[in-house]
Amino acid sequence: MVNGWVERPITEVLKPNGIKIGPFGSQLKKEMLLSDGVYRVYGQENVYAHDFNIGDRYLTREHFNRLNSCEILPGDFVMSTMGTIGKCAIVPTTIQRGIMDSHLIRLRFDEKKVRSDYVLQLFSDQFHYLSDQTARLAVGGIMDGLSVGIVSRLNVIYPENIEEQGKIIKTLSEVDKLIFDQQKLIQKRKDIRQGTMQMLVTGKKRLSGFDGDWVKINLSKNSKLKARIGWQGLTTAEYLDEGYSYLITGTDFKDGQINWGGCHYVDYDRYAQDTNIQVSNGDLLLTKDGTIGKVAFVSDLKRPATLNSGVFLVKPITDAYTAHFMFYVLESSVFKDFLQQLSAGSTINHLYQKDLVKFDLYVPPTKEEQEAIAAILFDMDSDIHKLEAKLEKYQKVKQGMMEELLTGKVRLM
Repeated sequence: MVNGWVERPITEVLKPNGIKIGPFGSQLKKEMLLSDGVYRVYGQENVYAHDFNIGDRYLTREHFNRLNSCEILPGDFVMSTMGTIGKCAIVPTTIQRGIMDSHLIRLRFDEKKVRSDYVLQLFSDQFHYLSDQTARLAVGGIMDGLSVGIVSRLNVIYPENIEEQGKIIKTLSEVDKLIFDQQKLIQKRKDIRQGTMQMLVTGKKRLSGFDGDWVKINLSKNSKLKARIGWQGLTTAEYLDEGYSYLITGTDFKDGQINWGGCHYVDYDRYAQDTNIQVSNGDLLLTKDGTIGKVAFVSDLKRPATLNSGVFLVKPITDAYTAHFMFYVLESSVFKDFLQQLSAGSTINHLYQKDLVKFDLYVPPTKEEQEAIAAILFDMDSDIHKLEAKLEKYQKVKQGMMEELLTGKVRLM
């Protein structure tokens, strides 16, 4: 252990009775909840979002008084017990009075030993300290949720000098601000891009130099729609870690592109089996199983690629539309509304070719206008991707700093 650093059971750095889980079962029944009121009920959604203003569950004064042992106060440290377990937050000073539900555990640290905001960094999902421990404590290798018993068996590693803890927090918080500001900027650009796309692909906003009425077309009648069919089905053994051709599945779609680094592969014979589903740059891909309606435009393919049975390859066979323009249509509410109508309020897990026969839409009368629209949106996407690459760089810097500062490898005293 580094000189001046200790690793202690978490119970040794808590105040007396410093650990509490929210009320279970009959203590907090659904019929007790109100949609508005003075006393709120907080849950893991508040921790995930680091926002204690969201939510619409409230209690009467009588019920709150009965459950006030589960009240969370400004400065309390709370952890999620279900879903994405181990997410942590510190309750802000502006919190409306209320209690936590059974999906949260409240910790109250002895701030003379270890600061809550230091533990927030130590237990961050950007660092491995908490996940290493929960993996070790998991029964049967699977952690279904946190309990008071499990949390009580966690350790905390920290410098005994409170001033050193503060310097670590300050340094990491400065990087956190860079990350947060970058995330806000990316979201702002995405919102602008979404609004611009909706205006341009529906014709509500026309680009200068173009006129003429938009033309109604049918996607299926103007496209070649191909997918891997039943008799070509792939066995698990054919999903290779390395091979002749990429195998694109629905899980490889990311932000309108294919994440080539996450793809499996198939051998040459499987790739050559059907030329109709061999993927090229400029192709449009659409998921038809699982999370249906995800779309990708292929523009950076550097080796052969084919599809599994969960993906359509869409190619224009007439001059009615260009694939790049159609990509943005399929990303917009035009296609999302069509899928909503197909489902008629229920969940659909499969998109059939016969479904796309029903998809009518309006497009600009010339390819030039379609490509001009696609070019504007592509430039906006490129800008967002650059911002995301910068965000990823900040996040990697933060991880490196945590590895050094939260283990004592680098000292700030």
